[in-house]
Parts: sequence; C-alpha cells; structure tokens
Amino acid sequence: MKEELFVSGRNIPNIDPYLHIWHWQIPLYLFLGGLAAGILFFAGYFVVMQKEKDMQASVKWAPLLAPFALALGLFALFLDLKHQLYFWRLYTTVRFTSPMSWGAWTLMFITPLSVIWVASYMKEMFPRWDWKFEILNKFEAFAIKYRKTMAWAIMVLAIILGVYTGILLSAFNARPLWNTSILGPLFLVSGLSTGLAFTMMISKSKYERKVLGRIDLILITVELFLITHMFMGFLAGSAAKIEAAELFLGGDFTVTFWAFVVVLGLIFPAIMEILELRGYHVPIWIPSTFILIGGLVFRFVMVEAGQITRFLY
Repeated sequence: MKEELFVSGRNIPNIDPYLHIWHWQIPLYLFLGGLAAGILFFAGYFVVMQKEKDMQASVKWAPLLAPFALALGLFALFLDLKHQLYFWRLYTTVRFTSPMSWGAWTLMFITPLSVIWVASYMKEMFPRWDWKFEILNKFEAFAIKYRKTMAWAIMVLAIILGVYTGILLSAFNARPLWNTSILGPLFLVSGLSTGLAFTMMISKSKYERKVLGRIDLILITVELFLITHMFMGFLAGSAAKIEAAELFLGGDFTVTFWAFVVVLGLIFPAIMEILELRGYHVPIWIPSTFILIGGLVFRFVMVEAGQITRFLY
C-alpha cells in the first residue's frame, strides 16, 4: 500500500484537475485565420487607397494564399469538433452574444469573397488564363467593376475575423489567462503582422517591402505594448490572474514565450526591419520567417497555458 500525505487540497491529480480539451487543431486554426485576415485586410486597404499598381504582391499575389489558409484552418477546426456531422447547425441561427456565431458567419462570407478576389485578378497574374465558360467571364467583369466595394467588405470582415480569433478565447470567463479584453486587439495586430510578413517574403518590389516594413514596425510596437499591458493587468488582478501571469514570469512557459514569441518573433525582426530601412541589406525572408514562427508559437502557448489556469477562489 502506498501512503501519501496531503498538506493541501490544491494541485492534487484527480482531485484538483484541469481540463485539456483543445489540442493542436485550435491554435493552428487561430493562426491561419489571423494570417488570412492580415493578408486580405491589406489587399483591400491598398485598393481603397488606390495603391494597387505600387503594391502588386499585397493586392494580387499574397491573397492567393488566403482561401487555402482559411480552408485549412476550417478543416483543422472540423477535426476538433466532437459532433462533426452537426456543424451546419451553427448556420441555423445568429447569436450576437456568441463569439462562435460571429466567427462562423464571418468565415461564411469572407471565404467565398477571398476566392472571388483572387479570381478577379487571375487574368492579370496569368495572361493565358481562360475561364472557358462565358458566365464566369461575365462574373469576373462584375467582380472587377465592384472591386472597390468588395475591398471595403473584405477589410471589415478581416478585422472582425482577426479580433474574433482572440475573443474566442477571452469569452471563457473560467480561464484567467484568457479572460482579458486585450486578447481581441492583440490577436488582430498579430494577425495583421503575420499577413504583412508573408507579403514581404514574396514581394519583389523594394518600394513595396519598404512600405510594408514601416507598417509592420508600427504593428510590432503595438503588439509589444499590448503584451506588456496584458501582464500589467494580470499582476494587478486577483490571485488567479497573478498565477496565470507567473506561468510566463518564471513558470513553465517563460522560455518558450519570451524567447520564441517576444525576442525572436518580435524584437529581432523589428531590429532587422530597421536596419533594412536604414539602407543595410537584410534578406527579407529572415525577419518574415521569424514573425510567422513567432505568431504560430504565440497561439500554441496561449491555448496550452490558458487551459491550465483556473479560478479556485
């Protein structure tokens, strides 16, 4: 017989457990959704600002990834569902107080719009492209005619999608790490930054990379401010909030978060982008890759750590 001496009722396996119900599918879905939102937002933005000719990669080439990112993200989400055959029930109602309802309907609209956006540029990107059917050619002409209207719609939906990826977590009041209003703006800014990183990686225009680099520096600064503000809020909160912060301030996620997300995913790319803007030659794929990796690790860490934290007071 094995004897154990309990000196506390806290942190005892099977007595004080925590639920671990979200696995790799959810952070991957959040990352791909934010990435697509960032790409599509700036594609629409530069069309609205009439910078289409100067920002070819942002408007035409980068959006090629968006439909695939959204489809892969939705597939990851589908794998996570417990009752997969009943996913369609999300579309039988609209609940304004439900983040999942907002996300489901936003994805319902932005996914086909992203396909239409790419289709409207196919003949410009691939001169030999032929739609074969006259009805598709007429639909292409219609999309081109109302492209600016579509750009506004995509920008609005991209912002909602980017914020939703954070609110999906912050709506869980029982998880102290997630239960903060900072997550919505933080995930939005992170998604915009990863979208810019991918676009900079494929752009061949020095002017475009310079413009995107300046915007990305602003986004990185805002992201660092939001992260700092998030931890300040935790440390000024209840004991459960302080325990949540301590996971990143000496706890199990300290090295992963500060090394891979903050230093390699934000500070290091920002330094390299500053050097690029000052005239030094920096291979653009280096900061872009680190931003993408940092954004992916950030979501995995937040989902994993958030499920450990809980209110017991």
